[in-house]
Amino acid sequence: MSSSDLTTSGLPDAEAPGAEITTDRLVLRPWTPGEVAAVQAGDRLAHWADDFPAEGDRVIAGFIAENPSALGEYGQRLIIERSTGLVAGAVGLFWPPADGAVEFGYGVVPSRRGRAYATEAARAIAAFALTAPGVEKVVATVELSNPASVRVLEKAGLRLVSTSEGLATYSTA
Repeated sequence: MSSSDLTTSGLPDAEAPGAEITTDRLVLRPWTPGEVAAVQAGDRLAHWADDFPAEGDRVIAGFIAENPSALGEYGQRLIIERSTGLVAGAVGLFWPPADGAVEFGYGVVPSRRGRAYATEAARAIAAFALTAPGVEKVVATVELSNPASVRVLEKAGLRLVSTSEGLATYSTA
């Protein structure tokens, strides 16, 4: 998958540093410090889907709290439904790249699964990452016991590059 494959209609508009990434149905925007604090405190915010945050979102909030740079341009983002304005999950890059590769992860809350949001967010964050300095490929690791996540990466255009100990690594190159 080349960067030109990922910049077709409906994929990110990332002209300004730190800009929101907008797709056909989603907005991917950086977490705010208040959202990180709310997740860590177990508080609920009005603009969250009823089942946000999921366990993975709590892990990411902790990661951001320990690594404030994860709030930067090439960091972690919330997945927001454009139709409702509700936070439906999270997606993000684990910056900085190593040897030209940057890893990403994603999760969508159960109430919003089956709508291809994870695939849409994965394609968008991969396309955005490929525009970043020093990034030649984007990778993601998934448990082979999670076939839905494997399908997300395949539908997002990543290719299987290796398997080991129940994990599969997918890449854009």
